[in-house]
Amino acid sequence: MAGEPACPTFSFELYPPRTPAAEAKLFESIDRLSAVGPEFISVTYRPTGPDRAASLAVLGRLIREHRVRAMAHLTCVGSSYSEASHVIREFLDEGVTSFLALRGDPPPGQSEDDDFLGDISTAGELVQLIHRVQAERSPFSFEEMPGFPSAKRLRSGEKVTIAVATFPNGHPRSRSRAQDIDTLLAKEAAGANLAITQLFFAADEYLEFVADARAAGVTMRILPGIMPVLSIARLHRILELSGESMPQQLLAALEAAPDSEAAARVGLDASIELARGVLAGGADGLHLYTFNNADAPLAVLEGAGLLDTTARQPSQ
Repeated sequence: MAGEPACPTFSFELYPPRTPAAEAKLFESIDRLSAVGPEFISVTYRPTGPDRAASLAVLGRLIREHRVRAMAHLTCVGSSYSEASHVIREFLDEGVTSFLALRGDPPPGQSEDDDFLGDISTAGELVQLIHRVQAERSPFSFEEMPGFPSAKRLRSGEKVTIAVATFPNGHPRSRSRAQDIDTLLAKEAAGANLAITQLFFAADEYLEFVADARAAGVTMRILPGIMPVLSIARLHRILELSGESMPQQLLAALEAAPDSEAAARVGLDASIELARGVLAGGADGLHLYTFNNADAPLAVLEGAGLLDTTARQPSQ
């Protein structure tokens, strides 16, 4: 990202609310998450239904009320070049300068064999389009010249941060790690300047992937994505969505817990251990998937040594 931040950093992912009660809970969480100084907060987005307007509203509130760098998710699903360009401009006009460019999954009821992608078929193409729209929208600006009060000089327009996804344990459609790294290299060549990983459950899975990616020539930051797993039901749901293999040790520990509170503690401790492991191995930040709840991600940051205990307290 422009002006490399002090390390280690941390960031969060949220999703747009779909009910008034969920909205109230979300903005309570945002108050607490933004107060601890994240590098950015990302907001998920689906190209169908009311998600775009809801995502835009959350992003705008993050920017205007919380002064937090807000990252918009974008996918290739179902859009023409014109439609995708319009959405990108809409986010830029809201003040968004960070994006997560994703290929996207088939909508409900469709499969990989269906034609669901539209004009843009890869995350790399979406990265290029975001840069193109930003360059057309803001090709240059003027800045003051020190020592010459009435003079200004021309500079290129503001650059955007464009993150992409990567997969330490392999993308479901990938044949090998080499293919996954080649895909990441192609995304970086297209203009991506940050990568965020899919879930993993052992620090070595992330660290070995990063080492291989660096050896292959990937230079952009690769943030480890961590989601606190607080129940067996959540674990199964996460694996269903991500395609990851079952972490048998974590499953056994959750099953052995005498009640839901103890299971949540087991899951939280596992996430803290994972966070400590990747940081000890050289990760320069953590990206935490929150489920729109501040308690678990803040507890992970505290356990990993990135927050003091006062940061976890709900706002009064």
